[in-house]
Amino acid sequence: MSDLLRAFGWSGYFESRFEALAEPGLEPGRVVESRRGLLRLQTAGGSLAARVSGRRLHRATQAAQLPVVGDWVGFQPPIDHGPAVIRALLERRNHLARKAAGARAEQQLVAANVDLVLLVMGLDGDYNLRRLERFLAMAEECGARAAVVLNKTDLDPDFERRLDQVRGLCGGSPVVALSALGGSLEALELLLAPRETVAFVGSSGAGKSTLINRLLGDVAIATRPVRESDSRGRHTTTHRELFRLPGGSLVIDNPGVREMQPWSVEEALPRVFDDVERLARACRFADCGHTNEPACAVQAAIASGELDADRLESLRRLEREADALERRKDVRARRERDRKLGKLYRSIQRQKRDRQR
Repeated sequence: MSDLLRAFGWSGYFESRFEALAEPGLEPGRVVESRRGLLRLQTAGGSLAARVSGRRLHRATQAAQLPVVGDWVGFQPPIDHGPAVIRALLERRNHLARKAAGARAEQQLVAANVDLVLLVMGLDGDYNLRRLERFLAMAEECGARAAVVLNKTDLDPDFERRLDQVRGLCGGSPVVALSALGGSLEALELLLAPRETVAFVGSSGAGKSTLINRLLGDVAIATRPVRESDSRGRHTTTHRELFRLPGGSLVIDNPGVREMQPWSVEEALPRVFDDVERLARACRFADCGHTNEPACAVQAAIASGELDADRLESLRRLEREADALERRKDVRARRERDRKLGKLYRSIQRQKRDRQR
């Protein structure tokens, strides 16, 4: 396989899955940009515009079954100057996902085949430990490594205190503090490795695009200042795109997230809130609810100042949201099964009528 594909993360894992397709005429490529339904691929021969085949679009029952930035696909080369046609989606190593905004119980994929999730949070009005816990749960669910970048140290002379706070939440995950506007990026660059894919996530205005521009050494991504009133960004990045840095790392810029609910966190929460889990093991009752039960080690830790009460409430809120989401998923799954059964029944009835004619 070409050196260009390997530079964009092609490996034996994807090669074996591409060979298993056994479809002549297809070539491999990686989705490096998604903009309003239009895709761009990195291929062995360079960059190509692409579209998903009508057959694949028709068969997809949910958005997660369609290619996203970071995916490897099998495509049919362009004919007569038209776009390439994506006919196959290679099995993902992992994916970064959240619940789609709104009331729908639908998964929204943020990126695919990620090695490192880089959580960017500003040291201005964007600083929010409870939101950071949600991002950590999303990264843990993905199965990729996680790291946190506290941006805008130039706006907070007391940033060392906040740095210690975040380190206390992140376990062994790296945490660095810097200023994207002119400060040294050495601590961030040490986290990046050639051919590894890094997904930048965070709120609007946290500084993701500014950081990537600095790493690229060029202004590749438009940026806008945050509002002075609340330090919130204004969604300058409206699409997802993968860039290759001069050092060989691959970074994905994502639109800012204002509503963040992880998609599935049953297994992730005990690891993100390992301090609460560790304390809970010392409670007298195995099913302790950490409210008014006697000999509750969690409540004792809150009373002594060892554990922040807001952290326990954050865990409870995420658990409640996860339970509610799972119930909505079950309802949607039942409706989908009913729809398919109804379609099958109507098809059988049509066949019976045709035979009777």
